Amino acid sequence: MLGDKEEHFQGKGTDLTALESHIDEYLKSNGFTVQTSPPGDEGTVIQARKGGFLREVVAADQSLTISIKGNSSDFTVRFGIGKWLEHLGVTAVETLLLSELFLPIDVADSLWSLEVEDKLIANTKAFIG
Repeated sequence: MLGDKEEHFQGKGTDLTALESHIDEYLKSNGFTVQTSPPGDEGTVIQARKGGFLREVVAADQSLTISIKGNSSDFTVRFGIGKWLEHLGVTAVETLLLSELFLPIDVADSLWSLEVEDKLIANTKAFIG
């Protein structure tokens, strides 16, 4: 799927709560509205979207979606485009698995989305080490 990337990390001893906070702050500092699911057995989901009139008209329900699953020494971070889910902060991750969390994106959105995604992935890898 275009724009859907997964990074697997082993033996890093990364504090996943700190990783979640780092991604959240990175996105907010780049002008995104961010929401995060409560952590659960299946991990955590972070969603981010840019505002603006044109963006609202063209892709009101799309978001950059990041999932973090695993433990500090063996975890996966998945980056992709997903459907913006209202009230993600009160939705359990297990419920999200039943929905279309990651969606294919069209060519019009792909260049901007892939550029943002690539920068976020590089930033995340730098944080993890």
